[in-house]
Amino acid sequence: ERVEVISVDEVYNKIQAMAEDGNGFVKTSQIEAAGINRAVLKKYVDSGLLERIRKGIYAPADCDIDEFALLQVQCSSLIFSYGTALYIWGLTDIIPHTFDISVPHGENISRLLRDNQKIRAHYIMKEFYSLGITEARSPQGAMIRLYDRERCLCDLIKDKNQIEKQLYVQSIKDYFKNRPDVRKLLKYGKAFGIEEKIRTYMEVL
Repeated sequence: ERVEVISVDEVYNKIQAMAEDGNGFVKTSQIEAAGINRAVLKKYVDSGLLERIRKGIYAPADCDIDEFALLQVQCSSLIFSYGTALYIWGLTDIIPHTFDISVPHGENISRLLRDNQKIRAHYIMKEFYSLGITEARSPQGAMIRLYDRERCLCDLIKDKNQIEKQLYVQSIKDYFKNRPDVRKLLKYGKAFGIEEKIRTYMEVL
């Protein structure tokens, strides 16, 4: 029997380039914005060139899925935080089996939570949401948004009762051992009203 081989054409090359720019993923909305008819997506999925990862999200079939990048493409306001961010910063060796994410208070992420069982969501008051957002590479190499080390430390200290003790102790000790940015830490601490607690840690460590 004759197997029809679909040649890799310019349109596919364009989609692939968009995926490369997007940490391996491309959304239907981006494809339409580029003037490509969304009907071609089915053609590429059927021929095995593209894979439908989630509703409205596609990836070239041969690429490794970076879970961090996938979560971020599903929700643009998602920031990796708490234990997950601490792991990326090397301030804990506890491998996160749950993704700690922060989103602005009031944001509806029910679909994201339905699609991903491994998420622990933190809803952040709008005035604190953007404090300390930065970028770093995920363990697989994608550029992702997360809170910086100082913001992570403030979150630990202010939510101490909800944090695993081993994570808490190790992260704080390791932070002060590795070039702490004390000025930034105190500035954030002041915003959260925990400046005194931070000063106490600084004296002890």
